[in-house]
Amino acid sequence: MRISRLLTPLAAAVLVAGCATSDPYGGGQTQRSSTATGTGIGAVVGAAAGALSGDGSTSRRDRALIGAAVGAAAGAGIGAYMDRQEQQLRQNLEGSRIEIDRRGDDIVLNMPSSVTFGFDSAELTSQARSSLNEVANVVREYADTRINIAGHTDSTGDEAYNQRLSERRAQAVGSYLSQNGVSSMRLNTRGFGESQPVASNDTEEGRSQNRRVEITLTPTAEAQNQGS
Repeated sequence: MRISRLLTPLAAAVLVAGCATSDPYGGGQTQRSSTATGTGIGAVVGAAAGALSGDGSTSRRDRALIGAAVGAAAGAGIGAYMDRQEQQLRQNLEGSRIEIDRRGDDIVLNMPSSVTFGFDSAELTSQARSSLNEVANVVREYADTRINIAGHTDSTGDEAYNQRLSERRAQAVGSYLSQNGVSSMRLNTRGFGESQPVASNDTEEGRSQNRRVEITLTPTAEAQNQGS
């Protein structure tokens, strides 16, 4: 179909823009979404929507091109908004041992338990409070993002107990951000217990990776208007 030929180069642009780049603070690789990624995704979605719309007075190709332009502008706005937020977080959290991962337009902060909590505890360490102060300082400036906080544990011990511990830890992080000026309306906390490991629970190294709190920053629809 003609529309599929039109969308193919746009889809290719998305794949190129999403390539891994070096993390300047962690020394590793991070899957980043730059403004170009948002632009490419917006263009593809806009082109598809444009092609399916209209009353027949405009050709399908023209509607697709118009939709691509509108979608690209929206995607670029959101991408730029999240790019700036990510840059500030990387600067503020340098040396904190908090990992920052870009997943599309989302920004994920991975806080290992060795930084955030003591053994079998949901009380934030002084190091965690210091890092969360920096997080709060940034996210207060970017009100058009939702903040999802997820607690995770390893599989040691009782599953039900681990579930409750993960919930308490997520709530502790959310409460601290709220106390530091982040609107509670933006915060969502949830515990996953041992159900979502990122490494094997058969080794101490793996269990250490599984004990974590993840803060995911997700743009709202209003973020596209803040990108310029």
